[in-house]
Amino acid sequence: MDDIDRDLGDEYGWKQVHGDVFRPSSHPLIFSSLIGSGCQIFAVSFIVIIVAMLEDLYTERGSMLSTAIFVYAATSPVNGYFGGSLYARQGGRRWIKQMFIGAFLIPAMVCGTAFFINFIAIYYHASRAIPFGTMVAVCCICFFVILPLNLVGTILGRNLSGQPNFPCRVNAVPRPIPEKKWFMEPAVIVCLGGILPFGSIFIEMYFIFTSFWAYKIYYVYGFMMLVLVILCIVTVCVTIVCTYFLLNAEDYRWQWTSFLSAASTAIYVYMYSFYYYFFKTKMYGLFQTSFYFGYMAVFSTALGIMCGAIGYMGTSAFVRKIYTNVKID
Repeated sequence: MDDIDRDLGDEYGWKQVHGDVFRPSSHPLIFSSLIGSGCQIFAVSFIVIIVAMLEDLYTERGSMLSTAIFVYAATSPVNGYFGGSLYARQGGRRWIKQMFIGAFLIPAMVCGTAFFINFIAIYYHASRAIPFGTMVAVCCICFFVILPLNLVGTILGRNLSGQPNFPCRVNAVPRPIPEKKWFMEPAVIVCLGGILPFGSIFIEMYFIFTSFWAYKIYYVYGFMMLVLVILCIVTVCVTIVCTYFLLNAEDYRWQWTSFLSAASTAIYVYMYSFYYYFFKTKMYGLFQTSFYFGYMAVFSTALGIMCGAIGYMGTSAFVRKIYTNVKID
């Protein structure tokens, strides 16, 4: 083994997979749609917090939700650009299907959950029931605003940054992945990757939950912006470390691993919502329970998709950088 190590020199670990590291991810259509949706959620979060800092949205009831819906519809080209360009770089051919999935992924999740809870609210004659006219208006926004803007972003993304320009040539035959220790498996890395990002937003989650479920006014949006920046930095650093460990184990399946290791933050947020429900609220009954856990599932999923996209984008820049600077014969 010493002779082999001496013959290899520095050509070991992550350098050995230079011919496979830029191979397209498995299920590129779903993967690119998730990345595009995550980038759009980040843009919406950033813009809404800025607007809330400038306009005092907390003074009027429903103004935050209306602003978020408007900003989400207006930022649909962000979804199409990042999702469409990534799908084109990975050699995807069914770009129209990818555009539809990327455009309706988040709206379908939100509307599906809201409509399900709405049926329960109607059964209980609750005031939280969504009027039928509002449902129709949301569907019209999806088809006549979000979809056309997403189409524009997809076309721009495919034409401007859709050409693959990898620093290393991709081998025709995939390299076999060697056996590695249990803690280097992608499943273990994914489960552990979300602990630090969740720890960075743990305190802020309590105040957000309290403002939403205890109906207390939240007005420190400057601190929320700081927490968002910290979350992005921590998420990128954690996913880069996880990806480096994975590549050192000569496992080139880093795309989904980087996304899921950052997206696993949503699991810990949802687990925390259980604690908050049982120990910090006085909710009971089918309607209140479904209302709470339904919308918390939507919130956690959206946060996970955003963190996953942030982690992948930062890791992608890191992987491109290290393989651009290394000299490979």
